Amino acid sequence: MERILDGQTAIVTGASGGLGAHFARVLARAGAKVAVTARRIELVEALAGEIAAEGGQAMALRLDVADAHAIAPAFAEIEAALGPLSILVNNAGVGGEGLAMDLSIEDWDRTFDVNVRGVFFAAQAAARMMRANGTADAGLSRIINIASVASFTVLPGLSAYNASKSAAAMLTKSLAREWSRYGIAVNAICPGYIETDINADWFKTEGGQKQVKGFPRRRLMDATDLDAPLLMLAGPAARAISGSLFTIDDGQSLPGGG
Repeated sequence: MERILDGQTAIVTGASGGLGAHFARVLARAGAKVAVTARRIELVEALAGEIAAEGGQAMALRLDVADAHAIAPAFAEIEAALGPLSILVNNAGVGGEGLAMDLSIEDWDRTFDVNVRGVFFAAQAAARMMRANGTADAGLSRIINIASVASFTVLPGLSAYNASKSAAAMLTKSLAREWSRYGIAVNAICPGYIETDINADWFKTEGGQKQVKGFPRRRLMDATDLDAPLLMLAGPAARAISGSLFTIDDGQSLPGGG
């Protein structure tokens, strides 16, 4: 892999597994020094060790983005250890499952605390650092929010999740507009269904298989399908890209089913 991010520092939130861990590996292989954060410190410590074993540089830090007050201090600790922050992958998220009639106030708040509030305050903390450390002036600052096809497509039974991802998409555009003057690019990737540890058991069931057969290509995506857009948005190719929502879903959100 071409090392297009040599010398840069990246933070990936929600990196304890799934897409977050995958994104961290991809950025490290592209040359970035990567801070991996999550609530479960033992998992991100293992990931940091794995990246180091491959010749990369990484650090692990416990961070629950639902605790907005903890975000800026954590980012400052990362920058002190790894150098000027230039890339943030706002990946931390929760599912928000539950029918609208059954959702509790606590379930709703938890979804928005992580998927919206956490995204905003992580982006804010990163942007402030990027302005102060010179990476914005150098045209290197990149904030990549991980949204979803749920940003614009109704996923049944996921009203809180759908609403939170729609909010994350609009936040992306709003922040991009406001921070363009500072040289900070803000974009979002909107993935479709990818098999992870969280949903693997579901997709083995009859209901899961029926869902997959309803997709135009009758298959799930792979995390590697997001590598190219991630590197494009993190690297020099994003010089003139900001405020864009990139749908990468293998056609899953197209009408008509399979």
